[in-house]
Amino acid sequence: MTPPPTPFQPSLCLRGCHPFTCCVGLPVFVKKHTHTHPPLGCHPSGLGCWLHSQCTQVAAWLCVGTQQILLQLVGTDTPWRDTGYKQARKPKQRCSPQLLLKMDDLESEFNLKVVLVCFKQCLNEKEEVLLEYYLDGWRGLVRFLNSLGTIFSFISKDVVTKLQIMDQLRSGPQQEHYSSLQAMVAYEVGNQLVDLERRSRHPDSGCRTVLRLHRALHWLQLFLEGVRTSPEDARTSALCTDSYNASLATYHPWIIRRAVTVAFCALPTRKVFLESMNVGSSQQAVEMLDEALPFIERVYNISQKLYAEHALLDLP
Repeated sequence: MTPPPTPFQPSLCLRGCHPFTCCVGLPVFVKKHTHTHPPLGCHPSGLGCWLHSQCTQVAAWLCVGTQQILLQLVGTDTPWRDTGYKQARKPKQRCSPQLLLKMDDLESEFNLKVVLVCFKQCLNEKEEVLLEYYLDGWRGLVRFLNSLGTIFSFISKDVVTKLQIMDQLRSGPQQEHYSSLQAMVAYEVGNQLVDLERRSRHPDSGCRTVLRLHRALHWLQLFLEGVRTSPEDARTSALCTDSYNASLATYHPWIIRRAVTVAFCALPTRKVFLESMNVGSSQQAVEMLDEALPFIERVYNISQKLYAEHALLDLP
């Protein structure tokens, strides 16, 4: 007879349950068989295999959710469930020296003032969203996300991928149509270069790519506004979660929304968070946010209206 498992050491039980260790180090046993049996000997606690359903549910959203939450935040192209879409392998493209320089610049230190300047220049006299400055503003926000710690690197990596897609479009044969958001939408919609119902012929259209950045921008805008107006003892994790629930949560499945709470707990205190913006003291950072956020909000509102007019807010 096989001896009982050692506490907190996953092993194979008598009934054929397979061991599985979740991301927090707790052993969980997943039933391989389909028949039922008495709740004995399968779990180190002695509570039995009947616990496997509860344990595996918790382990599933901790392991899968925490790993994918930050990819899902900006509309990653690797969903948690099969959508039937398989992206064709693309030939490797050589990046131009200008594009490589832009990507290298993402590793530099974040400064809120740089983001402010970019979004100030983002709108021209016709209130068109100039993609050059819009994408430069996002590069500054990538540096901001990187400064929040490793857990947010999943977001920044996906944003970088989308920035690369846009840079390729803006340096390609049709680059004249990608000077502004309005020109891009008119060109892609007019030439049927946007997948409206299911990703198929144009999986990486400019409209879809910017839409994912647009949604994430709304989340960051709400979050930073919450930080700006909150008291000194406010919890940034709660502010970030509230902002997420008011914006991106609509587009994510339950498992991702649950994992958000875990991921955002890694955020630093409000004081440390504001000081990481590299514009001086916490009060100076608040003053800079007070100046920057209206420009970000204006860009968001104009983009939102444009996408709504062309029925592009729900692109797959």
